[in-house]
Amino acid sequence: MDSSIAPMDTFLDLDMPLETINQVAGNSFIPMVCVSRAPMDTRELPPVSMRDRDYDSLGNTVLHALVLIADNTKENTDFIIRMYDEVLIRDTRLAQGAVPLEAIENKHGLTPLKLAAKMGKIGLFRHMVQREFTDHETRALSRKFTDWIYGPIHSSLYDMTSIDTSEPNSVLEIIVFGSAIENRQEMLQVEPLHSLLEEKWERFASKLFLVAFLGYLVYLVIFTTVTFYRKEGQPPFPVENTTKDAFRCIGELITALGAVYFLIKALMDFKRRPPRIQSMHIDGCNDISFFVQATFLLVSMVMYACGRREYVVPLVVSLALAWINILYYSQGSKHLGMYNVMIQRIILSDISRFLFVYVVFLIGFSAAIVALMEENTSENPTQKFNSIHNTALELFKLTIGMGELDFKDDVEYIEVFYILLITYILLTYIMLFNMLIALMSDTVDKVYKDSESIWRLQVG
Repeated sequence: MDSSIAPMDTFLDLDMPLETINQVAGNSFIPMVCVSRAPMDTRELPPVSMRDRDYDSLGNTVLHALVLIADNTKENTDFIIRMYDEVLIRDTRLAQGAVPLEAIENKHGLTPLKLAAKMGKIGLFRHMVQREFTDHETRALSRKFTDWIYGPIHSSLYDMTSIDTSEPNSVLEIIVFGSAIENRQEMLQVEPLHSLLEEKWERFASKLFLVAFLGYLVYLVIFTTVTFYRKEGQPPFPVENTTKDAFRCIGELITALGAVYFLIKALMDFKRRPPRIQSMHIDGCNDISFFVQATFLLVSMVMYACGRREYVVPLVVSLALAWINILYYSQGSKHLGMYNVMIQRIILSDISRFLFVYVVFLIGFSAAIVALMEENTSENPTQKFNSIHNTALELFKLTIGMGELDFKDDVEYIEVFYILLITYILLTYIMLFNMLIALMSDTVDKVYKDSESIWRLQVG
């Protein structure tokens, strides 16, 4: 590599004088430098040379660099697109027969197209996958070919190289599993990705999803039956030579193998798409839910083998999660899938914030009431408010309308007690619950607009 080529952080420094940039980066990188300089349209491209195929220490060519400095604003994107096409056309004329400049990968195995997908540069990405040249000399650079036009209707063919999952590390795979890409649900609406996903879903993905749902339903029935008809007493239980016990053992084996399968599948999904708090609003938490379900069941199996009667606790928790996880397969239906997206968004945003504030109020007022009634509880040990735990339970009952006030005669400072009680009811039952309803309504309105694109991303 030419020693005059500077590292990426050098030739992207827009505060350097233009003369210095020309000396450091070479003429081929001048288009990148012109982005923040006005007037942009007065800059001329440097003379034609083979320097366009130079690369930096990370293997990035001039096209990679153009992708890196794109920022999705209209002015910037329009200028980068003009520079990108000009460099691409110039390289094609100069390096005939060589590997196309756009097909060169950097050291991370990313072409400019894959880099644009990975970084969420949707404006430049849309142009790259929909690029169409009409003249004969540059037509081979097109990725979109108009087949026919009839009035406002037209049919187009797309070059699917590097886009479809038939190739490793494809654009579609990068976007679907790129949890760090903030606008990936919008990028999946770009043609031909939108039509590609629809075609895959209609042809085979929906059928595979249906088979997976039926298999999970059979597993869930077996899991429920085994849990319901489990033996009582001190585990582990000996295997008896009866038909009923044989079926029970087979059911337990299927349940255990299913837990191992879900655990491995969840870990593989975590590796491909690491869970992030920011991306859970889009990806949901199905992988985490399946992982927790499998973990609880495996813990229950270990406790059973160790002779612990408490193995029932993680067992029933896993069973409850198993039934909740059936909502994951609601994604097979478009309308149920969009409804599931709204439920996940409400739980992860509105209800989680509500529960945090509510628990703070609940613990605070419980501690205050217990401290106020400390003398009364020492005289009457059976009093409901003899601990923070019991007091919090009673206040929770009041919140949902199931509490009673039969303790009022035992309170010494009745005025202070009523002030605390009324304040708690105003802050929780009246204010927090009504705020929760308003926030959930607002969330549904916002999510409904993007629910279809998020659903397509989740089934992808």
